[in-house]
Amino acid sequence: MLESPRCGARTRKGTPCQAPAVAGRKRCRMHGGAKGSGAPRGNKNALTHGMYTAEAIAAQKKLRAFMKEAEDTLKELSD
Repeated sequence: MLESPRCGARTRKGTPCQAPAVAGRKRCRMHGGAKGSGAPRGNKNALTHGMYTAEAIAAQKKLRAFMKEAEDTLKELSD
């Protein structure tokens, strides 16, 4: 066991993890070597609300430009 490859992940303290890596993997069972551990493939979490999609960002830019134009118009009318 002492000769087996080490995990290599960083601990909270900043030191390398001393646990042995899972067979066939680079990380130990606590840092992602276990079957089924880790995040799912693909970025499925980004689509939960759609706030950062290209369409939403474009709509926000349009709204910001409209609000700026309305503010400028109101300033002209008040002067």
